[in-house]
Amino acid sequence: MTKEFQNKNEWALILGGSSGLGLATAKKLAKHGLNICIVHRNSRMQEDEIQLEFETIKQEEIQFKNFNTDAFKAEKRDAVIEELKVLFGGNHKIKILVHSVAKGNLKPMVSEEKPVLKNDDFALTINAMAISLYDWTKVLFDAQLFADDVRIVSFTSEGNTKAWQNYAAVSAAKVTLEAITRNIALEFAPFGIKANCIQAGVTDTLSLRMIPGSDKIIEHTLKRNPNKRLTRPEDVANAVYLLSKDEAAWITGTVIPVDGGEHLS
Repeated sequence: MTKEFQNKNEWALILGGSSGLGLATAKKLAKHGLNICIVHRNSRMQEDEIQLEFETIKQEEIQFKNFNTDAFKAEKRDAVIEELKVLFGGNHKIKILVHSVAKGNLKPMVSEEKPVLKNDDFALTINAMAISLYDWTKVLFDAQLFADDVRIVSFTSEGNTKAWQNYAAVSAAKVTLEAITRNIALEFAPFGIKANCIQAGVTDTLSLRMIPGSDKIIEHTLKRNPNKRLTRPEDVANAVYLLSKDEAAWITGTVIPVDGGEHLS
């Protein structure tokens, strides 16, 4: 396997990298020589399982750092930045920022039995799943931790254009995420920053299982997808890797479906 990032003192910073798409991406990029930093938020009960996953990443003979902290609080974010400055020592830089955050409300708009969406639910979801991308981009830019050629990748879904039951707050966040990505691509272009969204197909992750009616979504997708299977986290990680390569330097400001043709029908 080609390790094109080996010995280049470059890092991938992955927000939400302890499971699902983020973890698969961390494993993929580590295999190609990128040093890995993961910012995640997990309970003590989950810690042993997560550390086992992290150990597999370390076996790739790259540098590894993780922060179990709240990525959405400014003071926690600033503390991570200060630690990274010390760790990098002025010689290491971030090559790719991956935003793989799944934190939001999956409440209905109308229900006599369950709590319904309120303004605060939308605000929390949009802030976590969209605005935080800009917050992290700006703080890393201001701290001069980005490399000269930077890739920013985030994950959206087909809920950006389709209405799914209980998905209104997340759908609003995904649309916001895409808008922020486009403007990052535009306004940070003079500084070598490229930003794209990957529209992942339906992927059997913990985040999917949290959506009410996920079993029906899976069943429908298996019929609809021309390749007759769900998207796997590794499929998405492969696309992130492709976007991190030198040959992808002219791709920016886009939403790229990675779904085996699921969006075609």
